[in-house]
Amino acid sequence: MISGLMAFTLFHVVLSLVGIFAGFVVVFGLLTAKPLDGWTAVFLWTTVLTSVTGFLFPVHGLLPSHVLGILSLIALAIAIYARYQRHIEGGWRPAYVISSVIALYLNVFVLVVQLYRKVPALKAIAPTQTEAPFKITQLTVLLLFIALGILATIRFHDERLRAA
Repeated sequence: MISGLMAFTLFHVVLSLVGIFAGFVVVFGLLTAKPLDGWTAVFLWTTVLTSVTGFLFPVHGLLPSHVLGILSLIALAIAIYARYQRHIEGGWRPAYVISSVIALYLNVFVLVVQLYRKVPALKAIAPTQTEAPFKITQLTVLLLFIALGILATIRFHDERLRAA
């Protein structure tokens, strides 16, 4: 029998993985100047739910995961506002792209943390997550997302969207 906490954790993890997958599809759309409305909705809302459900785990005190959740919700609020209220026009276009990429990055950052906690081979090479393999992985992920964010901001612009 699966406990309530285990079921909730599974729900949270599935939301996160769906959000990450949809986020990469959305970033591909940004890179090709295609808004991908359906994928965008899946990405934004599953990522919001991932962040919100992260606050519902039974822990005491403010943890680093809570800070990341708050930062993610701020980025998502900007992305949702830029996308649905401002229709990604003018300066809201880069705000949407950058905040979406940041929200995806934060989810992937947490995924890497969890992989290093849960996968025995990764835990063996970085048991405290202060070791070089963990730091190099996180730095590589950060640099990849910075590059994706810059490229997506450049490529997702008015002229190409109107032609799509």
